[in-house]
Amino acid sequence: MLMDRKNYRNVMNPFDMLDEMEHAFLRNDGNVPFRTDIREDGDHYLLEADLPGFEKSDIHIELENGILTIRAERHSQIEDTGEDGTVLRSERSFGSFRRSFDLTGVDAEAITASYQNGVLSLILPKEKKELPLVRSIAID
Repeated sequence: MLMDRKNYRNVMNPFDMLDEMEHAFLRNDGNVPFRTDIREDGDHYLLEADLPGFEKSDIHIELENGILTIRAERHSQIEDTGEDGTVLRSERSFGSFRRSFDLTGVDAEAITASYQNGVLSLILPKEKKELPLVRSIAID
C-alpha cells in the first residue's frame, strides 16, 4: 500500500517505538547518570565521578541503609543575549544528576570525599574482617 508523506506519520514505525522505549529506560526519572570509575586499591575502593562544571556546593553525598547516593544539580547559565534580552546562544546544560551505589563490604563511617578539577573522588575503606579468636584447649 503506497502512502503520501502526509499520511506517513500515522503509520506505526517499530524503530521509532524502540527509540522511545530506550529513551524512557535511560531517562532514569529525569535524572541523568554521570560516568564513574571504581577501582580496588588494597584496603579501600576509589570511586571517581566526572562532574565537570559543578560547584562543590551543588554536589550532595548521602548514605542511607547501606546505599551511597551522589546528587548534583546544575542550572543553565545564559551567556549571550541580544539587545532585547533574547537568547542568541545557550550551550550549557542543566539538570539533575544522580547515581546510587551499594556499600556492602565498605566501612561507611570512614568514607572521605574530595572534589578537584571536575572530578569527585571518594575513598571507600573496606570493612575489616574480624579474625576468629584462637585459643588453646587443655587436654584432660
